[in-house]
Amino acid sequence: MECFNSTKLSSPCTSSILNLQGSSSLVCNKFSKNSVHPWLLSSPPPKPIFQLDDRLQYRQKSAHRTYRGPILAEAGKQGWDLGRFLKTLYFFNGPPSPSKFFEFLIEKLSSPSPSEPKKSMESSGIVLVVGATGGVGRRVVDVLQKKGLPVRVLARNEEKARKMLGPDIDLIIGDITKESTLLPEYFKGVRKVINAASVIVGPKEGDTPEREKYSQGIKFFEPEIKGDSPEMVEFVGMRNLINAVKGSVGLRNGKLLFGCEDNGFRDLAWGALDDVVMGGVSESTFIIDTTGGEKGGPAGLFKGVVSTTNNGGFTSIRTKNFSVPEDLSSYDGLELRLKGDGRRYKLIVRTSRDWDTVGYTASFDTTEGQWQSIRLPFSSFVPVFRARTVSDAPPFDPRSIVSLQLMFSKFEYDGKLNPTFVEGPFQLPVSSIRTFIKDPVTPRFVHVSSAGVTRPDRPGLDLSKQPPAVRLNKELDFILTFKLKGEDLIRESGIPYAIVRPCALTEEPAGADLIFDQGDNITGKISREEIARICIAALESPYALDKTFEVDGITGKELLEQSPVPV
Repeated sequence: MECFNSTKLSSPCTSSILNLQGSSSLVCNKFSKNSVHPWLLSSPPPKPIFQLDDRLQYRQKSAHRTYRGPILAEAGKQGWDLGRFLKTLYFFNGPPSPSKFFEFLIEKLSSPSPSEPKKSMESSGIVLVVGATGGVGRRVVDVLQKKGLPVRVLARNEEKARKMLGPDIDLIIGDITKESTLLPEYFKGVRKVINAASVIVGPKEGDTPEREKYSQGIKFFEPEIKGDSPEMVEFVGMRNLINAVKGSVGLRNGKLLFGCEDNGFRDLAWGALDDVVMGGVSESTFIIDTTGGEKGGPAGLFKGVVSTTNNGGFTSIRTKNFSVPEDLSSYDGLELRLKGDGRRYKLIVRTSRDWDTVGYTASFDTTEGQWQSIRLPFSSFVPVFRARTVSDAPPFDPRSIVSLQLMFSKFEYDGKLNPTFVEGPFQLPVSSIRTFIKDPVTPRFVHVSSAGVTRPDRPGLDLSKQPPAVRLNKELDFILTFKLKGEDLIRESGIPYAIVRPCALTEEPAGADLIFDQGDNITGKISREEIARICIAALESPYALDKTFEVDGITGKELLEQSPVPV
C-alpha cells in the first residue's frame, strides 16, 4: 500500500585461461614457473554495495450497516467507491469476516511499524565439493579450508569422509547415482560446486588398500571398472547432481518470474491495489496483451488513470502471495524488460505474508517509447513502511520472496515527490521479470572431466600414440563417451560453468610448468594437487566462464626435451 504524509595462487596453473576463446578454437601455450599472467594477478571487480497519515480517520458507527455503491463525499470531492475497496481486499485476502476486517483495519491504521521484526540475513556462499574423498576432491577441500572458505562435501561413506576430512566437516551423505539421496534442503546456501566425482578404474588383479597401483597410472596395470558403471556415474550422476544444485547456484540467464520463456508464458496472479484503499479514486488494471511484446509476442500491460482527488495519487498492481516463497539468494537482483513512457515507477518486493508490512522498494526511470532492460540490484532495495523509510529494518533477504508490486505514485519516500508524476492515463507494457547475476559472471559449477573424451570416434587418429583410456574406451564400458555426455549436460543446464580436462593424474607435488589447450589434442600428465588449485581459481575467474580446456603438467626435464634451448 502507498500512503502519504506530506588469490593469487603460488603455482602458475591458472595463468593461461585468459587466452581461451571458445571450444572451436585451438590455443596452446606453455608457461614457465617464473611467468605471471595478468589473470593470476587480478581478481574480478568487487561486488556492488550488495504509512497512513492523520488526514485519513476511521470512525466505526455501526458494525452491522451495509454500504452499497460510493460513499457521498464533501462538496468538491468525489465519492469513495467502497465496493472497489472491498473487492481489492477480497482479491488479496479472501472473503473478509466483518468483525475481523474492522479489527484488522483499526490495528493497521494505528500501528506505527510492523509488529514483528525480521531476522537479519545470514551470509552464505558455501562451496560444495562432490567426490571429496577422491584424489582431487580431498585436495580441493584442503585448499578451500586453508583459504577460510565455507565448504560442504557430498560423500557416500560418512566414516571414511570424517576420517579423511575431519570430524567437523560439513557433510552430506548422498550418492549422485541415486536421485532420492539428493534432497533439496541439503544444498541450501550452496553457491558454487566443484565436481571431482568420477567412475573408479582399478587393476584387474586388485590393489593395495592405499591404491598404490592405481596411483602409478593406468599404463602400469590392466584396468577395469570398479563399482558403478561410467553411464551411471558420468551421465546419470551428472544429471542428478545438476538437478539437485541448479536452484541454489543459479542460472546464467536468471530465473524467470513472469513472462515468456521456451515458447511458454509464466503468469502471476496480479490484482489492482490503488489509492481507493485510503479514499482516493485512481484506478488501474493489469491484462495480458497477446501481441503487445517487443517482437509481437505476449506482454503484461499495467495501465490506468491516476488522480490526486481526495488526497490520493497512486495506482499499483500486486501479486497474490506466492504459495511457495521464491528463494532468489543465488542471484544479485531483478531485471524488468519493459517499454517505457518517461515516468518513474517503483518495484516493491515483500518477504512477509502480512497484508500491510515493510516493502523493500526500488524506484526506476523509464525512457519514453523504448523497450529497455531495468536492472535493480537487491542491494538497492530500500525498506519502506507507509511511505516512510525504516532505518532499523533488517537487510533485504532474497531467500523468501512472497509477492511483487509495481506502482506509479505521486510520492517517493519520506515526503519527497516523484519528479515525473502527472495525473491522467498511463500504460506500462512489461514483457518479463527475471533475476540476474551481476557482471562479471564467474563459473558456479566447475567439473573435472578428462582429456581424450572426444577422441575414441575421431577419424584418422593413431591409437598407438593415445593414452590407454582412449584405446580401451569400449573395454572400459565407454568411459570417455559417457564423460563427454556428462559434459554436454552441464553445457545445456544454463548454469555458469567451467570444464577442466586433465591429462593423466599423478600424485606428484604441484609446481610443474603447465600447458593449457583447447581442441582435445594434448597428452601427458599432471598432479592432482595442481588440478585442485586450477578448479578453485576457475571459480573466481570470469575468463573461465563457459570454457572447456585441457591441461598438462610438464617438468623442467621434459620442457628441455620438447623445446629448443634459447641461445
